[in-house]
Amino acid sequence: MLATNERQSTSRSFAGGAEERAPDAFGPARRLTVALLLVMATQAVTGLLFADAYRDVEWVRATWFGNDWATLVIATPLLALALVRSGAGCVQGLLLWLGLVGYSLYNYAFYLFGAALNAFFPIYVAGVVSAGAVLILLLSHIDPRRVAARFRSTTPVRLIGAALVFIAIGLSLVWIAIWAGYVFAGRPTPIEPEAFKLVAALDLSLMVPALMAGGVLVWKRRRWGFVIATIASIQGALYLLVLSINTVVLIQRGMSGAPGELPIWGPLTLFTGLVALLLLTNIRSERTGL
Repeated sequence: MLATNERQSTSRSFAGGAEERAPDAFGPARRLTVALLLVMATQAVTGLLFADAYRDVEWVRATWFGNDWATLVIATPLLALALVRSGAGCVQGLLLWLGLVGYSLYNYAFYLFGAALNAFFPIYVAGVVSAGAVLILLLSHIDPRRVAARFRSTTPVRLIGAALVFIAIGLSLVWIAIWAGYVFAGRPTPIEPEAFKLVAALDLSLMVPALMAGGVLVWKRRRWGFVIATIASIQGALYLLVLSINTVVLIQRGMSGAPGELPIWGPLTLFTGLVALLLLTNIRSERTGL
């Protein structure tokens, strides 16, 4: 009973307008996240066990293979851990929860709009809808002032902000340069044009704005900057990790020569992961009287 009261009290401390809200402001988001975890595990396991159900060309099926493994052994356990930690009143858990849900939304958008129509289509829809709903519920209840107050005053916000803006500009320049080369100079895209369009569209419309906004706002020490920057860096690190894993899969299956694109995605994964780690480790412990 005491543990439940402490969790509810902490949930109220993370949420705005706590006095007028239900005891656990994040209760609906928690329940939906459990449903999202079931969707993620189901999709990953069925994708691996029934790989023949994918109707894409061979290199795309190889990327789904890498993605399914990443979902099963990395994203799903991390989301479960974040959910437990946030329930125990940990700000790191709350922000990790947000970042992983943001990644899940982004990831299942790839499946929903990028995979050829197959037996898993309803699961992709469920993944996008549940992740989107959880993200809306969390962001509508979170109090950015109280979350920002948990960050140490010595947090290197300018270094973090500059790094996120650098990544955002770098991604933008790469995708725009490839697009311009294809349209105006007749140069081939690194993957099929339609597949490239999906990746570039999702990055330029979702990933880049989040990285840019998070970087600029955290540089200025704005309250929402700490929230957005952490979400964007976690999402970006996981996305780049999946790209690195997929590169290894393509090399192992003889569809790409070594080292493939690993020299690009590997360092970017490490760089973005370090930014996310820098943010999470600069959150003061609840034991210090926060």
